[in-house]
Amino acid sequence: MVALHATADPSGQPWSDYDVSERVAPILLRAFLYMARTELFIIISIFLLMLALDRRPRNYRSCLNEQVQRLLVPFAFWTFFYAFYGLIKAQHFGYFDSALNQLFNPFEWLGFFILGDVKYHMHFIPTLFGILLFFPLYQKAVRFPVLGVLVFVGLLVKSELDAFVFANFWGHDALPFMVRAAKVLTYVGYGMIAGACYGLVRRFDFEVFMPWFWPVFYIGFLLVLIKLVGSYKTIVTGEYPFDYTAGYWADFLMPVALFLCCMCIGAKNWPPILTKLAPYSFGIYLTHPVFLDMAEIYLRETELTPIVQVSLKIGFILPATCLLVVMLKRFAPLAWTIGLGRFPTFLRLSPQS
Repeated sequence: MVALHATADPSGQPWSDYDVSERVAPILLRAFLYMARTELFIIISIFLLMLALDRRPRNYRSCLNEQVQRLLVPFAFWTFFYAFYGLIKAQHFGYFDSALNQLFNPFEWLGFFILGDVKYHMHFIPTLFGILLFFPLYQKAVRFPVLGVLVFVGLLVKSELDAFVFANFWGHDALPFMVRAAKVLTYVGYGMIAGACYGLVRRFDFEVFMPWFWPVFYIGFLLVLIKLVGSYKTIVTGEYPFDYTAGYWADFLMPVALFLCCMCIGAKNWPPILTKLAPYSFGIYLTHPVFLDMAEIYLRETELTPIVQVSLKIGFILPATCLLVVMLKRFAPLAWTIGLGRFPTFLRLSPQS
């Protein structure tokens, strides 16, 4: 995600102000990185939730209380932080007045907390929480793995709902909320595939899935080819091809293919260091825009090519973010903001085990 966000220009666009030849490298890099979309992390999160609920059953309320503390409390902290921190970038890029006015608009704060649009990456947490509300359905998929096919139904419905909503409510204040509601409801399909995969893993040893790796890999390779066609369109036009239907399916099925590939090689011996580093990923996700903004401010008036800017951003943001996360973990009063420490007593909804 860190590298992915670094591949776009400061406004999130595919370097539209540059020549076609200069867009090639960053767009191809983005195509590779974007195979691991946020939908992959949704599948992983729900898979792990099914595992946790299987090992330690909890009722609906207790489970949601835990998710509020783990997801929404850190999310609220960083939402407040970025609402004001973003003024620094706004000052340098010439939209300070509009950014400041947002802070005095209650409707904008509603978007910050419900949509997570205070920063482009924050949308993931409220979306994930909304999807987790349906976890009893995913438990059904654990029992009946065939329900995993509902991921296709969800994506089909999402495509149709998005087309309808954008065509009929463009410019309306309710549009982003309607789009997000449609996303949450249709992304339940990702929860069903996660539950189905856990159900299969619970029934069989990982070795059973190893022969399926190359067929699944081949499917993923075909999806990559379709994604490259979309990348070509982006390079030529300087715009993301939102109307490319095949690209839509390739983008949203790629996370499923990646997760299935990982499941097929789950029996292999993986370095223990991955387990030790995994808890830091949430903090890296939450804090990397701190340094992304710094990098974009520094590079805003340079004449460097897009790929050089992307390389410099990644080279600065990733180590700086990792260092910040390590420091926050060691600073007990704030470690909870990245999910690596105990919550202050007044923030706890229930005793933590």
